[in-house]
Amino acid sequence: MKTLFLEARTEFSWHPGLLLEGANMQTHYLKDLVSAVCPTSEYSFLNYLVSNKKYYRFLSTEQSCISRQEFSDYLSWASNKMPNVLFDSAVDNIEEVDGLYHIHTKSAIYKARHICLGTGKAPYFPECAKPSLGANVFHAAEVGLRERNFSGRNVTIIGGGQSGADIFLNVLREQWGKPSKLNWVTRRANYQPLDEAAFTNEYFTPDYVETFVGLTEKVKQREIAHQKLTSDGITQKCLLEIYQELYQRFDVMNEQPWVQLLPHRTLVAVAESSNQIALQYDNAMTQQQEQDQTDIVILATGYQGQLPSCAKNLECKFERDEYKQMQLTHHFSIEKKAEDESGNVFVVNAGLHSHGIAEPQLSLAAWRAAKIINQVTKQRTFDIESKVGLINWGGLPPTREDDLSIAKSNQFNIDKIVN
Repeated sequence: MKTLFLEARTEFSWHPGLLLEGANMQTHYLKDLVSAVCPTSEYSFLNYLVSNKKYYRFLSTEQSCISRQEFSDYLSWASNKMPNVLFDSAVDNIEEVDGLYHIHTKSAIYKARHICLGTGKAPYFPECAKPSLGANVFHAAEVGLRERNFSGRNVTIIGGGQSGADIFLNVLREQWGKPSKLNWVTRRANYQPLDEAAFTNEYFTPDYVETFVGLTEKVKQREIAHQKLTSDGITQKCLLEIYQELYQRFDVMNEQPWVQLLPHRTLVAVAESSNQIALQYDNAMTQQQEQDQTDIVILATGYQGQLPSCAKNLECKFERDEYKQMQLTHHFSIEKKAEDESGNVFVVNAGLHSHGIAEPQLSLAAWRAAKIINQVTKQRTFDIESKVGLINWGGLPPTREDDLSIAKSNQFNIDKIVN
């Protein structure tokens, strides 16, 4: 294989606006770029530790989930070791010519048999907030990139996931000055923990993903809704730190209350005036509308997938499901409306609807990459077969011969059982 990675940024950068004090990963450090598939790779997190002379000290920290800063540094270290990564190479357009993909950047045109779109997701903004976006209303993804002086100001955080929690904790600890008022608003019923139970983690295994891909669209939608807190909750450690900080300030030190936790609220209106920002919420518990005033609104409202603009010329060939989402195959390529001579268009971090809750996460990144490579090479370049999982997700094993007599006595249809 000949490979090339084109990156629009001039240097490596991974969620720079969310590299906040105390922000940790939600996945184990061995779920890195390579270890699950090729643990002897030079790009492993363990090799990163050894190369940077901190292996023994790291072990003494007894961490299973590392800080976002360290994971970002690991990714930067890996990218700088790779000769096939080109920075400052934004892709302007991709077109098909004679069975090949022509990839246009400002400085060159590259030809490829297969392409992989890994442009990630874009910040999601509630419609009511879009007209007010600016210096005082912005997405959580930008918080680490902005001038942050919240001293004496009213701050409102919208969103009850991990990003909202990390930002809330930093503001609560006065990392950016002490606000006059701090509100944390979420439409969730409470500040809900990440589901990290052992059996829940079976969702983040190849065995489960392979089963999930074959489900009907209706069942997939139902399963994703049920599994929301397996990836979109707040870590127990972070919740406990928040609770302890609130207790220390307002129950031990007896500070005058300047923090409000506001669950069950959905933001429905944002209006700017010369002095403040007016917010309106629907309270799902009281069924009433509520109004508030603030100076700063931080939207920790998540992200949404979208096809990058450079691939728009190819979109007419892509199959979509009944929910207008791209149809993906087992090996993460986009299904096409008709056979053609061109190669695959793979897409990563865009298959929540097709491959389940693990697809937008880092847990199976190495396995997913190996699956794509095996498809490109048409051989088992990487051995990604796994043992039968602990949980049987679909299909009972064939009935044993000594069970047939029992089935007959119960007037079962033997042919159906055997088949």
